[in-house]
Amino acid sequence: MYELKTKENDASVIEFIENVENPKKREDAYQLLDLFTETTGYQAKMWGPSIIGFGAYHYKYDSGHEGDAPLVGFSPRKAKISLYFATGDTKREELLKKLGKHTSGKACVYINKVADIDVTILKELIKQSITFLKEKYPAE
Repeated sequence: MYELKTKENDASVIEFIENVENPKKREDAYQLLDLFTETTGYQAKMWGPSIIGFGAYHYKYDSGHEGDAPLVGFSPRKAKISLYFATGDTKREELLKKLGKHTSGKACVYINKVADIDVTILKELIKQSITFLKEKYPAE
């Protein structure tokens, strides 16, 4: 059976951020930590070795695959900072157009630094993602 790699764990979020090599990226990680915590109302938790997640939801796909994931999160990776929001929401795309300098993959939004984006729009993306996921996957 498929084993999820990205699970919530008890690793220290602060310790993880302190180990980010680039000082500017570390500073951005602390800024994002404050922003996500304030916007979500959830305490930050490590998910896997490198994702800082906020809140959680249980998903189940039509295929039968199911698991748990953070509602939103971020990871200060070496190349870029990855931001994790819900996919499949049309409002996400509208907000991303206003976010500022970024690129996006299927599930991630990548930024070089917080200064490149509009944090007001980031807060809207966070709120929208949580609302969307709570409606799509209501707690049983």
